[in-house]
Amino acid sequence: MRLSIIVSTHDRQASLRRLLESLAPQLHAKKHLLLIAENGTPVKSPLPDGLPNLVHLHDPRPGKCRAQNQAIARAHGDILVFLDDDVVAAADYLAAVEAFFAGNPEFAAMKGRILPEEDPGRKLGEAACYAELPLVDHGESVIEVKGVVGANMAFRTEALAALDGFDERLGPGAAGDEEETEMSVRLRRAGMKIGYAPRAVVYHEVDPGRAERERFLRLARRRGFSRMVHEHHALAKVALDNLVALARLAIARGLAVAPERLAREERRAAIARGMLDGSLMNLGKRDKRKAG
Repeated sequence: MRLSIIVSTHDRQASLRRLLESLAPQLHAKKHLLLIAENGTPVKSPLPDGLPNLVHLHDPRPGKCRAQNQAIARAHGDILVFLDDDVVAAADYLAAVEAFFAGNPEFAAMKGRILPEEDPGRKLGEAACYAELPLVDHGESVIEVKGVVGANMAFRTEALAALDGFDERLGPGAAGDEEETEMSVRLRRAGMKIGYAPRAVVYHEVDPGRAERERFLRLARRRGFSRMVHEHHALAKVALDNLVALARLAIARGLAVAPERLAREERRAAIARGMLDGSLMNLGKRDKRKAG
């Protein structure tokens, strides 16, 4: 089984190097193609020496999904593996991905396990509730799941070919989020299944720079906005959900709930506001089309 490993990256040279150093001992020239999909930087980032079958794609325009689609067009093999640049792969990661697809032919896609590299609570304290780490741990058994997570996911090549890649309106550098959610929905609608692979483990950085309330709320609002790019929700329902989320947040503040609970309600309200932003934008576009 041949694998193409696609690493999306934007302005994280040190983190990217750590990931590539974790992959290097696992790469075999006859089985693996490594594609670096760099976007939104003026020049290419330097990469470690000695990586076999390396293709370094660079697009100075921001857009993770566009960069991923460019890499998909250059990839080959049976399986396409996608990793973010702020994870480190376990020593047997690629072998675990191959074993998952070989042993589970019913699955077209894989959601890998994502564990924290360090204890978030110990490193970040109360700010850990704002870190928004994309952690995945469904236990030790292979199970069917509803969606993939971009930091550690893989697809059978024919599955992505049938779906024509990622929606370039979504993701970092575009609307901001929801690209994996939209892809997962299309997979399921096409009758394909997604499986959780407990042995395909990566470790996510615990970066204090991520644990900022303003960033947390900005990303949540961006997620809500992105949702309106690929889903339809009636404006009245979106407006009502926004009011409910604000009421829940006001109650949580009034009750002086624990920081984790308050962060969840703040996130809910920010997503609801982002969906309202997107809904109003869509309404404005419809009005312009009618006027034209």
